[in-house]
Amino acid sequence: MKSIEEVARTTPVLAETDVLVVGSGPGGLSAALAASREGVSTMLVERHGCFGGNITQANVESIAWYRHEQTVEANGIGMELERRAQEMGATQPEPQSTSQALDTDLFRWVADKIVEDSAIVPLLHCFAVDVIMNGDAICGIITESKSGRQAILANQIIDATGDADIVHRSGAPYRMAVKEDLMAVTVSFGCSGVNKDRFLEYVNENPCTLKDWAKSTTGKEDDLFSPFLREPFSKATAAGEIPKVVGLNGTWSRLTEEGEATYLNLVYMKGFDPTDVWDLTRGEMEGRQQAMWALAALKKYAPGFEKARLRSFGSSLGTRESRKIVGNYFLTEEDVRNQAKFDDSIGIFPEFLDAGVVIIPTTGRYFQVPYGIMVPQKVDNLLVAGRCVAGDKVSHAATRQMMCCTVTGQGAGVAAAISIKEKTTCRNVDIKKVQIALQKQGVRVQ
Repeated sequence: MKSIEEVARTTPVLAETDVLVVGSGPGGLSAALAASREGVSTMLVERHGCFGGNITQANVESIAWYRHEQTVEANGIGMELERRAQEMGATQPEPQSTSQALDTDLFRWVADKIVEDSAIVPLLHCFAVDVIMNGDAICGIITESKSGRQAILANQIIDATGDADIVHRSGAPYRMAVKEDLMAVTVSFGCSGVNKDRFLEYVNENPCTLKDWAKSTTGKEDDLFSPFLREPFSKATAAGEIPKVVGLNGTWSRLTEEGEATYLNLVYMKGFDPTDVWDLTRGEMEGRQQAMWALAALKKYAPGFEKARLRSFGSSLGTRESRKIVGNYFLTEEDVRNQAKFDDSIGIFPEFLDAGVVIIPTTGRYFQVPYGIMVPQKVDNLLVAGRCVAGDKVSHAATRQMMCCTVTGQGAGVAAAISIKEKTTCRNVDIKKVQIALQKQGVRVQ
């Protein structure tokens, strides 16, 4: 690969803060709120024009679609986000659970209000492109924006980018599967002009369950209702209207009285690297083409969609897996499936898996989330929150879930704040003090 030498430059400092959170998805929002509530100065930096990550960029409405009557939750900020959205008229009942599906457009405003009501310093349209190191410790980031190249200095940094971008640039170790083995990427879309009643009649006449798409379950999931669609796309493929290699199928979510199907999660594309700009470009363009094939199939073969038209595409490619850190602890399938307990627990998460193996938490089982999966090796003053925490492929099916991202986010935010107040590193923070602070913030840690 060709390269050039850049001219040395002096970079102005845009801001200084105690805790800097990079990325504002469910993990980043939770981290920033948790740190701010511990009384330290906190800044939240987001590359897009709104907070919310996959919620507002990929239109992912189902923040807790796993929830049933016996599900045990961590509570904390994740539940607060769902509740606040409901109070602000930004939800509808989710079709396969007892949770609320988020209105992802309105959630942009909800997130604004949540941030405005806190002491967080927000910064949108700002991309982290490099890090500032002091030996083995990170002490800031370099950003690019419409304002140019600038620096933000911080005592503790939380990488909530989803792709472990800050970890990568800091030199901390991480791993990533080859792209053929990574989870699929998605372009979501929504429709208007849907006859809700007619479509629901069709669903009732052709009911689907989790067993219809899960590769394996525990058995208790097999008869649970799923808003899953395959028949329209099978018919379109058989008729030569969709290429056989595409394999469209997936789920619907909110249906409004105005005839909107707001989140159609039907496009799953394998073989894309979310850290490669060429793959991201290809994914966006191929995904939109597949979405249009899906819409044509729905109009022809799904009763109620005859007059449907495109309402919206997701603002950004939906990604599920990329870099994962090498942490102080490596979470395993055995941990998730056997109610693991940890001395450094920063929260709990229901026994829920969604990645081929599907487990729905209908029996009250849960595992504890250890602090060690958020602590990168070799670099100090850095934590991660969200789907890039350390663990194997099956445990990733739990930790990538948005509500679990809020658990690791809140844990990271509190730990960063406590380490600053105690004048120590995140690696050496007193976990007991972190757990006490989390419990005061309403988190169930055991």
